[in-house]
Amino acid sequence: MERTTIMLPHDLKLQVAQHARRKGISMGELIRDAITAALSQAGDNGKSDDPLFSDNEVFQGPAPADIAANHDEYLYGKR
Repeated sequence: MERTTIMLPHDLKLQVAQHARRKGISMGELIRDAITAALSQAGDNGKSDDPLFSDNEVFQGPAPADIAANHDEYLYGKR
């Protein structure tokens, strides 16, 4: 294991300490568990659902002239 220092707002640190105490574990274990859970839920950091990162399709034909200005519309269907 490697030692890492993180900065937490005072109120959040108190909440983490209280939650860890109630669970009977250290703050470090609680934080490691939370990070592990967040990473497993994200899987691939959510990129596979994002058309920008999906790399499943290739645009055919000439690119629209406004693609830079309206990329969200083309990628996500919203402005």
